[in-house]
Amino acid sequence: MYITGETGHKPVGTTACLFLSLCFTQPAYASVARQISDGSQTSTHTDRLALSEIGGEDPNSESAETSNDDAPEIPAPDVERGDKLETNVTDEDTGTVAIEAVTVLYDLNQLPAPVRRMRELIVTAASEGNIDALRPLLGTGGTRTELSIGGYEGDPIDFLRETSGDGNGHETLAILLDILSAGYVHLDPGEPTEQFLWPYFYAMPLERLDDRQKVELFRIITAGDFEDMKAFGAYIFYRTAIGPEGDWMFFVAGD
Repeated sequence: MYITGETGHKPVGTTACLFLSLCFTQPAYASVARQISDGSQTSTHTDRLALSEIGGEDPNSESAETSNDDAPEIPAPDVERGDKLETNVTDEDTGTVAIEAVTVLYDLNQLPAPVRRMRELIVTAASEGNIDALRPLLGTGGTRTELSIGGYEGDPIDFLRETSGDGNGHETLAILLDILSAGYVHLDPGEPTEQFLWPYFYAMPLERLDDRQKVELFRIITAGDFEDMKAFGAYIFYRTAIGPEGDWMFFVAGD
């Protein structure tokens, strides 16, 4: 598997994770939890691209309330709706660690219509096997879809193509489909940073995964990657999020 950073698309291994652990002091799930508590993410995602401008339907229309029968569908695990998991939340002022419940969701009908529609558009585009099909879905300006934590220069599709292991973007599209087939979490409800994030592993400690959840995780990463990430302290492979109004917020790896 691969991690994208400022230096490009690199395989995940012990050396890479040791390097990351020297660079970052807080686990990924703690970073997410801090965003939940203090709303530190600055983007408000108010200037969003209308779905009608990218070939989608009006999310408020009656037809948008139902799934697109033509969109490729990825089967979700046969699990009960709303798995309850726990994650550590560290208070930076006091240094205390609290336990908060994380609800993992699989039912796509629980997504707001604009979020469900954007996910369908991403899945459809990725399934075509052409990285350029993602272009009209990427945000612009103040709602630009984040593709690299370290930033990048140039065209976003060129960046995705260049950081894909095969050089054509096919691996990147496969990863995108894999993570969108996993469970998701709803973070920061009602806040400017509200988002629906895939996969849920990013928002919880890996050591608390049960056997079923580990199998779900190994559909995305290898067992070796899992051990390296446990040593690092968090899931640091690709994740993606969609805002409540249907804006594609980010698709990144690393921490």
